[in-house]
Amino acid sequence: MTSVFTVPTNGGDPGPGAEVGLIAVRAVAGRRPDDGGRGFAAALRSTGTTEHWLVYDDGARSRLPVRRWHGPPEPATAEVVARCTGPTLDLGCGPGRLILALARAGITAIGVDVNAYAVATARARGAVAIHRDVFEPLPGEGRWAHAILLDGNIGIGGDPVALLRRCRALLDPAGTVLVELEPPGPGLWQGHARIATTARTGRLVLGPVFRWARLDARAAHHVAARAGLAVREIVQHGGRWFGELAVSLPRPATKR
Repeated sequence: MTSVFTVPTNGGDPGPGAEVGLIAVRAVAGRRPDDGGRGFAAALRSTGTTEHWLVYDDGARSRLPVRRWHGPPEPATAEVVARCTGPTLDLGCGPGRLILALARAGITAIGVDVNAYAVATARARGAVAIHRDVFEPLPGEGRWAHAILLDGNIGIGGDPVALLRRCRALLDPAGTVLVELEPPGPGLWQGHARIATTARTGRLVLGPVFRWARLDARAAHHVAARAGLAVREIVQHGGRWFGELAVSLPRPATKR
């Protein structure tokens, strides 16, 4: 599969006279795309003015808020923290700002990230984090009160239903998933993406292709139901959308 789309190489949105580069996202037959860990590595290591974009094979793109990831918890995270009342997993924790916010609120929290640099950075900041894929065995499975998917992490693995089912398996029967969503409109998108980094020279540096997904506030209801969850509430805070999903059905039987 090949799709070509445009990303500005001047670090901003396209406009009159903007220099634009063409990028192709390719999923080669027979080759498993990267899981995203290596894809986000360059962005996670960047704390300067370099711009990073997450670009999708449907032509869409979004600027990665890398400085926000490395900064203190932003006001919008207060909406998420306030809904956590027990042990919490932050899946795709990055440099750990949310784990720190939860710890300051007296909540036991552990971050999980497939990127070793992100985990090392989170630990250096005083957060508890483990280097693990979210689909690998994790501590305390079936006993967590909350699982969090912020910053677009509903896209991990490219299959939100499978990811939410995984979250459900991590929760206790009264647990919830707190997930950041796209504003209503795009629905559910599943495909491939890669990170594009704009160098100081304006040259684009491209990362590996990986599976990714996007999920908006409307499509969240259907996707959650397929994962055995129900949308308890969707809220808007600081221009961002968040959903609270609760366990709604008996856990699916494990295939042996």
